[in-house]
Amino acid sequence: MGQGYFITGTDTGVGKTTVSCALLHAFAAQGRKAVGMKPVAAGCENGQWPDVEMLRAASNVNVTRRQINPYAFDPSIAPHIAAQQAGTEIDLTVIHRAYQELSATADIVIVEGVGGFLVPLNPRQTGADLAQTLNLPVILVVGMRLGCLNHALLTAQAIKTAGLPLAGWVANGIDPQMQALQENIATLEQWLEGPLLGVMPFDSKIDGKNVIGLLDTAKLEKIWECKMQ
Repeated sequence: MGQGYFITGTDTGVGKTTVSCALLHAFAAQGRKAVGMKPVAAGCENGQWPDVEMLRAASNVNVTRRQINPYAFDPSIAPHIAAQQAGTEIDLTVIHRAYQELSATADIVIVEGVGGFLVPLNPRQTGADLAQTLNLPVILVVGMRLGCLNHALLTAQAIKTAGLPLAGWVANGIDPQMQALQENIATLEQWLEGPLLGVMPFDSKIDGKNVIGLLDTAKLEKIWECKMQ
């Protein structure tokens, strides 16, 4: 079975897909078979789900769309509401089965969550339950903007409550006008238990390939080794 990481964010739209793709490219550059997974996608554009397509393009393992993305909904709304409107319910066992299939094929599986860590997936379970079901170390993408300290610390607390290790975090400069950016990053380095894996500057054209060198994947190996002990 391959190893994996669960990518979550302090909110929606903070760069989870970009970080996930960067990790896939980085691990592939090390000669590993790496595949991305988007268990739940909400938001169809011209017949495609952009996050899913980006992850597929960044992967170097040939797998089916169903394995990468078991649930896809047209409206860009909360996943449990989108599922209700589609007349279905998101089943974590279905996602877990797809993850196991991917893990049997690849060395690394990067699982990108939907929205924030505690977004509801069905009437009983949230993204935290999904991460627990997959039993994966979590990487937190922090959208660097006013309010990010509170959002990051609350998310880290939720990850700890779920009994999962914070493998690391990435600071993503989504607000080019943010004041005291470096001071905020330093504060998070002090308060978050996981290591800082990298800082992504604001760039409207940024993608997974051009930020590979900004992420320190070597720090993740120690977290994985501890998990497997």
